[in-house]
Amino acid sequence: MSASVAVLGATGSVGTSALDVIGRHPDKFRVTALTANANFEAMRAQCAAFSPDCAVMAEPAAAKQLQNDLAAGGTQVRGGAEALCEAAAAADIVVCGIVGAAGLRPTLAAVRAGKKVLIANKEPLVMLGAHIMREARAHGASVIPLDSEHNAIFQCLPDGGAKINGGGARQAGVAKIWLTGSGGPFRKLPPDEFAKVTPAQARAHPTWEMGPKISVDSATMMNKGLELIEACALFSLDADDVEIVVHPQSVIHSMVEYVDGSILAQLGSPDMRVPIAGALGWPRRIDSGARRLNLLECARFDFEAPDLARFPCIGLARAAARDGGVMPAAMNAANEIAVAEFLKGALTFDKIPRVVEGVMERTEAGRGCDLESALAADARARKLGAELAAA
Repeated sequence: MSASVAVLGATGSVGTSALDVIGRHPDKFRVTALTANANFEAMRAQCAAFSPDCAVMAEPAAAKQLQNDLAAGGTQVRGGAEALCEAAAAADIVVCGIVGAAGLRPTLAAVRAGKKVLIANKEPLVMLGAHIMREARAHGASVIPLDSEHNAIFQCLPDGGAKINGGGARQAGVAKIWLTGSGGPFRKLPPDEFAKVTPAQARAHPTWEMGPKISVDSATMMNKGLELIEACALFSLDADDVEIVVHPQSVIHSMVEYVDGSILAQLGSPDMRVPIAGALGWPRRIDSGARRLNLLECARFDFEAPDLARFPCIGLARAAARDGGVMPAAMNAANEIAVAEFLKGALTFDKIPRVVEGVMERTEAGRGCDLESALAADARARKLGAELAAA
């Protein structure tokens, strides 16, 4: 019997990759819900290809346009945040690919419904990671990361990563996690030239094809900082248990070091369909459609420590992970605002970490963090971040 799948953020890079893999296995998966923000034209084409029961557009105007386009079809069109959460809670498998903090509520809805939740968007785990994992354990949900790095770690853990929902990596004998990163397009660019970087240059990742926001995060290496916080939540580790290493070839996607001195690494082509297929099929393996990695073509593997002076966002994220509470949520919100301002030309590239740091300096971490406090911290940080970006 085929599993029902809801793809949240279906028109983005993760969503389209997920649908490519799903389309290769019609006997295993049936798309029952697709969601997107405003791209109704791409959604219309996806609905034609997969005939979901439901299509949700976050933007009301886009929902109305899609409803007009699909009036004669069998897909119900809905709009708004509530419909998004309902779609996330209805399928057997939920692919969470919504960019930004907007993905938090539907991710929680899927977790609380006890689903197999495939998380690609970093922000929910950054903002509320420990809470999400507690909810997953309480409701019997399986949380499987789709980020190539965290999926690599998942694959390198015993029992196919199943232990992450049962108390963390420590019980599995993990000593340290090594997160690899390409270093982005500015790994060797002199820092005094960062102020001249254009959005087009920042979006030109040397290895991966990604959306604009995550591409900029890769250029500032904030993506590695966000991944550090995610790893702490997913695998119940402290910030000092996670190391970041630059690996320009992007072939080794991450590594797990064990207490006996062994290090396990996951290798693969730099294609998001590989971790997506691994997560969709878990605990079994299914074809991804990606090009197989040819080890004979891998002439060398290089590793180097990240330049923290060049990429201060890594240090800011590690500090947020150590502070805990609402600090990761505030840091994430400030980064979203700063990146958005940079992409529209209102902020120079070198000032992105300055805005983030300014918001963090004005935020009290506190002790605990639930949904309400995370959202409140997010709202405060966005307002403050916008003020600092405009100053």
